Amino acid sequence: MEKTVKVGLLGLGVVGTGVLEILADHQEKIKKSIGASLVVSKALIRPGEDKSALAKKYNLELVTELEAILADPEIAIVVEVMGRIEPARTFIKKALLSGKHVVTANKDLLAQYGRELVDLARDQQRNLYYEASVAGGIPILRTIANSLAADDITEVLGIVNGTTNYMLTKMVQEHRTYEETLKEAQELGFAESDPTNDVDGIDAAYKMVILSKFAFGMTVTMDQVKIKGIRGLAAEDVSMADRLGYTVKLIGSTIKKDDSISVEVGPVLVAHHHPLASIHNEMNAVFIKSSGIGESMYYGPGAGSRPTATSIVADLMTIVNKMKKNTVGHRFTGYTQPTKITPPTENISKYFLSLEMPDEHGQFLKLAEIMSQAEVGFEQVVQEKGDGAHARVVLITHATSETKLATIQQAIKEKTKYKLLSLMKVMGE
Repeated sequence: MEKTVKVGLLGLGVVGTGVLEILADHQEKIKKSIGASLVVSKALIRPGEDKSALAKKYNLELVTELEAILADPEIAIVVEVMGRIEPARTFIKKALLSGKHVVTANKDLLAQYGRELVDLARDQQRNLYYEASVAGGIPILRTIANSLAADDITEVLGIVNGTTNYMLTKMVQEHRTYEETLKEAQELGFAESDPTNDVDGIDAAYKMVILSKFAFGMTVTMDQVKIKGIRGLAAEDVSMADRLGYTVKLIGSTIKKDDSISVEVGPVLVAHHHPLASIHNEMNAVFIKSSGIGESMYYGPGAGSRPTATSIVADLMTIVNKMKKNTVGHRFTGYTQPTKITPPTENISKYFLSLEMPDEHGQFLKLAEIMSQAEVGFEQVVQEKGDGAHARVVLITHATSETKLATIQQAIKEKTKYKLLSLMKVMGE
């Protein structure tokens, strides 16, 4: 095989620049590890972009048409770091059809069109790798696919969105509001000007779709994921959770029950002693339960130029090794199972409910009757002083099903004057 493997880069933003830096800084180790140099020879940029300084520094050719990369027989691998669904999806398909291997960090694309692209790569006998699509610098996909291949995974719980984890950390530690922490996150560059994907849990959901495929072999669609974000989360509920022994985190979960899984994203009360409770600021972590190892956690930066680029370059090196051995065309993960979603009657959890109710005699008795009729018990109950007209009541239920919880919610809506302020799952026992 050639001593230099040439790469085409689609996108020369923060992550693309990071790829150039990692290749330059670690070239000696890369060469000794795979027996070849990895060099970006061409980079695709938008017309009008000025990337001449980078081109000069890293000795690469800038192009504005994809065909300039696809038609180059010396380029063996294409790296897509443009983001968004289109034109990335079209470009990756064209690259695979042109006989190029592909590395991408595009979680949105893989969560929605991963099966299509993986199948196309296999049909073309090309490799498609995407370690950087989940938790940036944490090599979690390769760990699940390789190191945990012999284990039976039962749960994957992830803090996989740095923006919301930063915000929740500030809300817990500094007793600040959702609005205050969002503004600061935007000023620091952790949150976009439009934070919808982060604060509404969509970004985390994309990653849980990918993790579900690796952990359980099941292809889950976004409409099969229960998604709730932290938008409008009350500082009072975050403080109350802390008083009760919990930290609020936006948790992505994919949990196996018999031959089915439940995939979910939402704010969760995590017990203070649970390892995920200690993950602060913009850091990410993935916590795994399995029958062989038991409990393990993988921690690190979930985004950023160099952490993400490090995962991308590791994928490049893996592909070069497969090219040398002529073992190309295998899936990143070969584990496949029929997709089956756990029904609400079997999805069991404890729940935190925060209620505003009239400060009148007999109101608490009415709540107890509703809970009793649904056959759901209390684990903790706290009543706070209100304004004289209303009282705030917070409770944590015993473990119950989604079905029974829905019955309670419906009864509260129809039979009382209560206002349900907050509803979150509780975990970490």
